[in-house]
Amino acid sequence: MKTRLSVALAVALVLGLCGLARAAKEKPEEKAEKKADPVGTWTCEYAIGDQKRTSTLTIKQDGDKLAGTMSWPDQKDAELKDVKLKGAELTFSAVRVLGEAKFTVEYTFTVDGDALKGKGAVENAGQKTEFDIAGKREKKDK
Repeated sequence: MKTRLSVALAVALVLGLCGLARAAKEKPEEKAEKKADPVGTWTCEYAIGDQKRTSTLTIKQDGDKLAGTMSWPDQKDAELKDVKLKGAELTFSAVRVLGEAKFTVEYTFTVDGDALKGKGAVENAGQKTEFDIAGKREKKDK
């Protein structure tokens, strides 16, 4: 009985050490969390009140920085400000023009493959309004 127990402990110890050795051989970048890829054109949908709305988000790599634009049916190519990607979290702001009024909308998305999900937030007359927004990456023609 003691022999079986000793053999089982020895096997467990060897397997455990092999696992530690394998983990030690991994490259640091393999252990690091992979960054999401936000680059592309995204079709976004959201609702404010009972009104369903759409926008098009375009993210480009500009050297080591991200840049882009956002367009709505009545406003084209608003330049994105402070575009940042941390892990899978994409944040930026864009100025939305409605008639004579201008509103800065702050966006926070989680990038998951070809899907975006997050929130937009805008302040109007001292009151902050948040809304859910989701997007799908447009497929590239091959």
